[in-house]
Amino acid sequence: MMAEQTLRFENICKSFFGVPVLDDVSFALPRQHILGLIGENGAGKTTLMNILGGVLPAEQGKMLLKGEVYAPANPADATAAGVAFIHQELNLFTNLSVGDNVFIDSFPRMAGLGLIDKRRIKRQTCEILQSVELDLSPDTLVEKLSPGERQLVEIAKALGAGAELVIFDEPTTSLTARETRRLFSLIKTLRCHGKSIIYISHNLGDVLQLADDIVILRDGKVVGRGVKETFTVEKMIARMVGRDISQMYPPRSTRPSERAVLEVDGLSQSGIVKDISFVLHESEVLGLFGLMGSGRTELARILFGLDPFEDGQILVNGVARDVIAPADSVERGMAFVTEDRHEEGLLLEASVLDNVALVSLPSYAGSYPPRFVHNKRIRGAAQRAADAMRVKAGALQQQLVKNLSGGNQQKVVISKWLMAEPSLFIMDEPTRGIDVGAKYEMYNIINELAARGTGVLFISSELEELIGNCDRMLVMSNGEIQGRFARSEFDEQAILHAAFQGHAKHRPASDPGREDSHP
Repeated sequence: MMAEQTLRFENICKSFFGVPVLDDVSFALPRQHILGLIGENGAGKTTLMNILGGVLPAEQGKMLLKGEVYAPANPADATAAGVAFIHQELNLFTNLSVGDNVFIDSFPRMAGLGLIDKRRIKRQTCEILQSVELDLSPDTLVEKLSPGERQLVEIAKALGAGAELVIFDEPTTSLTARETRRLFSLIKTLRCHGKSIIYISHNLGDVLQLADDIVILRDGKVVGRGVKETFTVEKMIARMVGRDISQMYPPRSTRPSERAVLEVDGLSQSGIVKDISFVLHESEVLGLFGLMGSGRTELARILFGLDPFEDGQILVNGVARDVIAPADSVERGMAFVTEDRHEEGLLLEASVLDNVALVSLPSYAGSYPPRFVHNKRIRGAAQRAADAMRVKAGALQQQLVKNLSGGNQQKVVISKWLMAEPSLFIMDEPTRGIDVGAKYEMYNIINELAARGTGVLFISSELEELIGNCDRMLVMSNGEIQGRFARSEFDEQAILHAAFQGHAKHRPASDPGREDSHP
């Protein structure tokens, strides 16, 4: 029986500073199976995978790989044992070629010369790329590839290193629906070719579609496991959070006022957006929906002053924007939660305190040079903002943001802006990459912001969450607004029709079969 198992965890325990993170974790991955590993942020998934990958040692328990005791001292040991990770943030050098990336850890050498064998790299890269159904030249620079193609290169790299066990960690976050289907097909092909898979995702529907078996972690313990047929999404959620979430979206507690906090009139930028006009009111949650490439994020960047526009007008709290720059936006009461919190929203190597206080530093500095920051005041204000957002962290001055869960990192981003007391929040994919429990908290936070009188522009590719949380909705396609819906008019089919309408209208005649992404 043991020989049929690729991997087995037995009574794995791990603590940080005396706080248990993994508590007696035991489960097995059968050979040629896809195991879905789910749990809220902070449930212990990352720690367990770090132990599997040789990044961390277990304090108690053991691992068996193909029936043999497995205790990697470092990631290189894990790679040598046939364990590969496909992370959400891909581990590729974008300035190098596909072939260089595939063999970056062990370039083949010419016998007797020690020189890199470039012909062999090209030949073997072509063979490996064929195994993942990627038709590319080995000389192609990775920076020229789409997110889906980059991920396939990462998989090819793992297969080239002889991986038998492949762990996928949130692999679909940046993929279109078409790329996601292609990835799922490849994962099933890998299984058929003898590979074993651990698939980690907050998209529970994807887990049910893809996995053979499911393991659920909560607070470092296994709280559910079995074949996927024994689970439903509702059952998975209840096990993950320890309670039944019968209502995924909290009811809207306030109604929009007549006062406008943001007015956009005829906003245009060549090739980006065209004739955008809308109004966002005080205490309103206005949804902005569209397919990938529709111009949602580009519009948000223009509104906040990160990118220019040629025509039109933007009024914030009734005042026209003469100077369009982020600093001006902050002064006028705007906040922008960007789509990529790691690259644009956080200082990962800094403390929670430094991150929360970042936007408001000028308000807590003296009037005359040298402008010393009033540390005591800013610490108190940052603590209040973090408490209001229910950030789960240690002492704010010592806790590094990089060590927080995804949900708590997002709360830190919002706390940063909350300290500046904005009247307008622009939120671009605020729930991306966080678990179902953290999403519910985020929806409550959006409700609380609206209850304070803040206007919220809620941008998302998840139509269901916009329908569940918004007062009105705008639908974008090809840089234009194709539909406007009041809450009483929310209809998934009608909204999707508006989203696809612009794509169909602008689809190149030379590419009639191209499939556009679906959120």
